[in-house]
Amino acid sequence: MKLTRRGLIRSGAALGGVAAASSLPAAPTRAAGVRAAAGRTLAALQRTTLVQVLLRGTPDALGYRKVVTGPGEPHLLRTDLGVAAVEGRVARRRPLIAFAQLSDVHITDVQSPLRVEWTDRLEDPPSPLHTGLLTSAYRPQELMCGQVADAMVRELNEIGSGPVTGLPLTLAIQTGDNSDNSQFNEVRWNIDLLDGGTVKVDSGNPNKFEGVADDNPLFYDQHYWHPHGTPRGKIDDVPRRKRGFPTVPGLLDAVRRPFQAQGLQMEWYSAFGNHDGLAQGNFPQSLQLGLVSTGILKIVSPPAGLAPGQVLEAFQDGDPVALLQSLALTPAVRVVTPDARRKLLTRKQVVEQHFQTTGLPVGHGFTPENRTKGTAYYFFDKGDVRFVVLDTVNPNGYSDGSIDNVQFQWLQQLLAASTDKIVLVFSHHTSGTMTNPLQLTGLDGRPRVLGGRVVEELLEHPHVAAWINGHTHRNQIWARTRADGTGGFWEINTASHIDWPQQSRLIEIADNQDGTLSIFTTLVDHAGPPAASGTGDSLQLAALGRELAANDWHHADDSHRGNRDSRNVELVVQAPAFLAARAASAPAVEAGVGALGVLARG
Repeated sequence: MKLTRRGLIRSGAALGGVAAASSLPAAPTRAAGVRAAAGRTLAALQRTTLVQVLLRGTPDALGYRKVVTGPGEPHLLRTDLGVAAVEGRVARRRPLIAFAQLSDVHITDVQSPLRVEWTDRLEDPPSPLHTGLLTSAYRPQELMCGQVADAMVRELNEIGSGPVTGLPLTLAIQTGDNSDNSQFNEVRWNIDLLDGGTVKVDSGNPNKFEGVADDNPLFYDQHYWHPHGTPRGKIDDVPRRKRGFPTVPGLLDAVRRPFQAQGLQMEWYSAFGNHDGLAQGNFPQSLQLGLVSTGILKIVSPPAGLAPGQVLEAFQDGDPVALLQSLALTPAVRVVTPDARRKLLTRKQVVEQHFQTTGLPVGHGFTPENRTKGTAYYFFDKGDVRFVVLDTVNPNGYSDGSIDNVQFQWLQQLLAASTDKIVLVFSHHTSGTMTNPLQLTGLDGRPRVLGGRVVEELLEHPHVAAWINGHTHRNQIWARTRADGTGGFWEINTASHIDWPQQSRLIEIADNQDGTLSIFTTLVDHAGPPAASGTGDSLQLAALGRELAANDWHHADDSHRGNRDSRNVELVVQAPAFLAARAASAPAVEAGVGALGVLARG
């Protein structure tokens, strides 16, 4: 859909207006600046979900859906915090910052011996074991994870600016689960994809694919999607036979070939997620699991005679190496090519890898202290905005999170010292998924701090405007209000790159100069075309990855898109006192003219 100047002007009321430009000096410099912002705004608008959304199309006879386009979604105003949206704010508005959030990219070594894809079928209805906890063990679209990540980078580079403020995107921040299995090769692929350069998402044997998706007849399992077709003497796999999945000859070679990653054309920062710190996002690392990840034996199917719990218990608390060796001559376990680059990384080692980079800033937020101590929480400032990045991964295991007391005390002290900043908090986990109290080891032996206590602390500081996170793979936004009704902060939760709808989020903040801020969030689809049409280049592969995600039987509904009020929204929040004091002492200036107004005047 092409957006014309006339179309943009007509859509101005629905879009809630494009923010006023900064209070610039007198014309002609001021007019030129506003026109430049308007041009950037128009370009950004055209590529976001404000203009066009991607949807799951009409299912075919087996339920398979193509991806189709739909009309865009303008920003929806939310005042749930009890802070009023004052009339005339568009003309008064002063843009402060625009940046991008990427979450749950899950760069995955799909051939790794440490993966337990076979547990995914335990969630297939009507299985009595259905819990929702194992649905991320296997996804047909994870084959294209690297190409999807690159396609999102390309789209953010192309957009370049906030669609409301027109400000250039200052930075991008990943909110955890950047890798899938805390392996060295996955961490490196993620960093290299964001830095740019030649990337090859492949491991083990460089000449052939050795994972559950191949067509090796000895280990062919009909529960997995086999894109190359069915080996002689076998029946078609369930995804193709019952769910309409396509046959894509040559795909397993296509996803393994090197491609040129564009790299983010802005600074990028990183937060730590449970898949970055725990094997399979759940298991504390151990010598035994490390031997599995770099070894030659891989489980491909449920072992006969063993309950699923017995196998998982061996991976978590037992001896997985002995288990694999005992099954080595059965169809459940195959021999694969070992790869030392599959070694598991500790938190300290993951932090260290971010200093081996061609992108900026070196360390990507992690500090020399993080590098020395092996911690992963930090803060940095961009103008009036303070970015506070937490590490919510419980090293004792399980996917949900919490923080230790040392980090919580650091957070309390930092918030108390940040009254001259707009504070944005970032983490992997949401407050609602910080429910993990497990304490097997710790810095001080005290109970871990859960999400509810963190919310209470943030509410004590009126300069906290938002808490931005991932983990759930859903678009969700909650108003976290104070008990006395005097405002609060917004908790902004963004979907993943790995599951449908494969989106990231643009976030812009503007000072309305009336005692309030507006936080605009705009969802972004990656640069892969809506219609999957081949495997010839990385964008075509990314498009296929999105189509498969739209049909992944454990995630193929629209719940992860989120409700309408959690997608493109304007969130009004009370401005910190220092902004009001600054405005009161500043000389009077003419109100800014919105970018739409500049376009309308010619």
